[in-house]
Amino acid sequence: MNRERWLLLSDGARPTEDIYFLESVVPFLRSAGHDAGRLDVRGWRWRFARWVLVRQPGANLVLCRTLPARVLSWLERYREAFGRVVYIIDDDLAAAAEDTTLPPAYRARMARAAEQQPRLLALADEVQVASPQLARRLQHDNVTVTPPPMIAPRPGLEHFARKPSAEEPWRLGFYGTRAHLADLERIAPVLEAIQRKRDDTTLELMLGEHAPAALACLPRTNCPPPLGWQKFRRYQARQRVHIGLAPLCDTPFNRGKSFIKFLDIAAMGGVGVYANCAPYTEVVEHGVNGLLAKDDPADWQRCIEWLLDHPARARSMAARASADARAREA
Repeated sequence: MNRERWLLLSDGARPTEDIYFLESVVPFLRSAGHDAGRLDVRGWRWRFARWVLVRQPGANLVLCRTLPARVLSWLERYREAFGRVVYIIDDDLAAAAEDTTLPPAYRARMARAAEQQPRLLALADEVQVASPQLARRLQHDNVTVTPPPMIAPRPGLEHFARKPSAEEPWRLGFYGTRAHLADLERIAPVLEAIQRKRDDTTLELMLGEHAPAALACLPRTNCPPPLGWQKFRRYQARQRVHIGLAPLCDTPFNRGKSFIKFLDIAAMGGVGVYANCAPYTEVVEHGVNGLLAKDDPADWQRCIEWLLDHPARARSMAARASADARAREA
């Protein structure tokens, strides 16, 4: 067997790195006798990373989303010294840069990333993308669709043991980033109606101070600050949600998204209510492992309240979602 070395050049995109390579592909490479690891190439770490790279001729390289400018220029000069280069991308960077519903700072960061993407594509022998929609957007001769695998531990479903009540309310949860604020705002009237009408639900929005004011002030609503990737994974492993919320407006940026939220909700032991569109229609069977809601606030409210009023069916769907997520384990 020819022993290969694979090095991921990290610009800090840890969710992408962990999900699509470090915790999914690397264990298989190592079990097959290959070497694989991560090199942080940011800031002062680049000197050490470069020292390692020049001593690894023929190594295969993995790139995720972006590279620091000086690292990209160096790699372009010395590309022939290395083996295969795989580029992993899980967002439509160009679409994000043009999406006026996104926070300005996020758009600016995505614009800078989109500017260097053609150079990264030119370096790559293979491009791995997270969704078929994103594959159609990229200009490259060798694009592979690699849906996100499940890397979180399997949760229990003990939190479904009791029906929702004022004493033991069910948790509704939204765990999107600020990039999904417009999606959340689309269903904000629904959440406001439910929280004011019922007393058997709590609402968790992991947006901290960025949560919409109309939602943050609702009764039984918690807005914890966003967490870094590793802290979020620890939180996800211990926190339980009954109903996860994954709205998705029809924008060019959102059309390139993967179904990662299906896995996130399953990892927290929940049943999800999802936008009735790709990517969720690729994995969600309505009424079996989740619910698909039309782009109509009234349908979102109907779906959420149906789950609250049918707790046994909600638990059954959560169990099926967990099993389907397990089938996608790395």
